[in-house]
Amino acid sequence: MVPQVGVLQQFAKKGWLKPLSPTARQTIGADYAPVWQKYGSVDGTLYGLYFKAAHKSTVWYSPDALTQAGVKPPKTYADLLKAGHTVSDSGLAAFAVAGQDGWTLTDWFENVYLSQAGPEKYDALAAHKLKWTDPTVVKALSTLGKLFEDKQLIAGGRKGALNTDFPGSVEKVFGPKPEAGMVYEGDFVAGVAHDQYGRTVGKDADFFPFPAVDGGTAPVVSGGDAAVVLKDAKNAKAGMKLLEYLATPEAAAVWAKAGGFLSPNKKLDPAAYGDDVTRATAKSLVGAGDSVRFDMSDQAPAAFGGTKGAGEWKLLQDFLRDPSDPKGTAAKLEAAAAKAYQD
Repeated sequence: MVPQVGVLQQFAKKGWLKPLSPTARQTIGADYAPVWQKYGSVDGTLYGLYFKAAHKSTVWYSPDALTQAGVKPPKTYADLLKAGHTVSDSGLAAFAVAGQDGWTLTDWFENVYLSQAGPEKYDALAAHKLKWTDPTVVKALSTLGKLFEDKQLIAGGRKGALNTDFPGSVEKVFGPKPEAGMVYEGDFVAGVAHDQYGRTVGKDADFFPFPAVDGGTAPVVSGGDAAVVLKDAKNAKAGMKLLEYLATPEAAAVWAKAGGFLSPNKKLDPAAYGDDVTRATAKSLVGAGDSVRFDMSDQAPAAFGGTKGAGEWKLLQDFLRDPSDPKGTAAKLEAAAAKAYQD
C-alpha cells in the first residue's frame, strides 16, 4: 500500500512496479471513477488500485456546542467564519487547529484553493505547471490568513495552534474538557473522537462538508492508499491475484464492516458501513465522481509536500505564526517547490 501519488510515480519510473493485470484493469474501469485510475497511472499505464480513501473535506463539530450557540452548519466559507464568531461569543473557541502537524495546514490550503481557484488551476499547481507565486495562490493564502489572524476563532490563538498536534486538535473539541466547537480534518476524525473519547458518531460528533469559497463549488479533496505489486517480488503472481480481489466491492465490504475505512468503489453497497455518518461521507466521496482531487501535497515530491520541518509543511506553519504577508509566503513556497521538482 502506497499512501502518496508522488511515491507511486517514483516507484513506477524506477521500474519497480508491475502494471496491473487485465482483470484488475477491467474491474477498476467498471467500478471506479476515472479520476482514481488517473492517480494510479504513470505515463498511461495503470500500476495502482486505490483500495482505501480518505475524505479530507469534512469539518467535524460538537452538536451541543453549535446548538448552544444557535448555529447551523454553514454552506459558505464566509458563513463559516461568521458562525465561528457566534460560537466564540458563546464561550468556546470556534476551531481547534493542529498547527504542530504541517500536513493539516496543507489540507486547509488545498480545500480553500480547490474551491476558490477551481480544479484546472488545482491540477496545474499540483503538477507545478503553475507557479506558487500565481495570484490565485496569494488569494487563497489571504483567505486562509483571515482565519489564522483572528484570535477569536482559534483555540489558544496562533501560538496555541502551533503547539497542537492532530490528536490534540480532536481532543480540544471532543475530549473531556472542550476548548473549541469545531475541528477541520478528514473523515478519520470520527475514529479518534469515538475510540479515544467515547463520542457517539452522529450524536456527539458530526460533520458538515467543507463549505464553498467565494462562490466556487464546495471542494472534495481526498487522500488514499494505492495497492501496488512489486515487479521483482517472488510472490508477485499471488500479489496480483490479491489485488484483483481487493478491486472488488466484496473485498471493500469486509473492511467497511470493520470500520475506519472509506472505499472509492462505486459498486460498494453503502449498507456495508456501520453507521449513517460514515455512509454520508462515503456517499459524498463517491458522489463527487471525477471532481474529486487528490491531496496536493501527496502529489508533490516528498521534499516539498511531505517532510516535517521543511518545504510546504514548514512554510505554512510559518504563515500560521505570521499570516501578514501572503505574497511573501507564496514566493517562499515557489522557491521550495522549484528546487524539489527539479531534484
